[in-house]
Amino acid sequence: EGEALYYGLNALSNNLIMANRKNLKNPNGLFLGTPGSGKSFSVKREITDIFLTRSDDILITDPEGEYYPLVEHLDGQVVKISTNSPHHINPLDINLIDDMEGENPISTKSDFIISLCELVVADKYGLTSEERSAIDKCTRRLYNDYLMNNPTKDNMPTLADLNKEFTAPDVINVLSRVHNSLEMYVTGSHNVFSYRTNIDISNRLVCFDIKELGTQLRKLGMLIVQDQVWNRVTINRSEGKATRYYIDEFHLLLKEEQTAAYSVQR
Repeated sequence: EGEALYYGLNALSNNLIMANRKNLKNPNGLFLGTPGSGKSFSVKREITDIFLTRSDDILITDPEGEYYPLVEHLDGQVVKISTNSPHHINPLDINLIDDMEGENPISTKSDFIISLCELVVADKYGLTSEERSAIDKCTRRLYNDYLMNNPTKDNMPTLADLNKEFTAPDVINVLSRVHNSLEMYVTGSHNVFSYRTNIDISNRLVCFDIKELGTQLRKLGMLIVQDQVWNRVTINRSEGKATRYYIDEFHLLLKEEQTAAYSVQR
């Protein structure tokens, strides 16, 4: 077929194995193999093939810093996320397009923020039902205010705005624990994600390099990158455009309940 990609040789006949994953019942795929067997090379070959022969958008989560040379060579956008990087991604970025299932974007964002707060609190029991409900109330209030008052990129809410919302009189008693835990990510040493997005991630080839994030921040970073990717996928779906998303070291997402659950949902 015209959009089929090369996936190797048949071990018995030596015939080429070609497939168009878009036509499969489940288009997702895994590259499995022992260390040094060529997994990353195969993925890079596929990315290059897609970039040169198709118009699909390509997004990459790169926790080991393996893909940025290829992305730079193809004039893609490398987003380097670390405490020393000038690049910033706002976890509260939202697009106001309903997804394919018709779910309200604010409801989708509320699910994400609840997952983010669970990671921040880092309690083995997670959030209580009262805390979840209060976070949802604050999220809806925050974005409704944003929509009513000049909803532009420059006015996008930030983590500081969210944490301030957590101090509202009707929720502070319930959310004091969450508010105190989030403070370190707003004004403390882990404030990497407390700024508005300052880079253009509309390039059709984007690599999110999170290698230099510490252990705790990396968990948060992977969740936030997933949300950014979902925003892009939603926009592309509304425009009839395909998105290819590559996650290196995918097992890292499965180690945390919040990132694993969000991966399954999306």
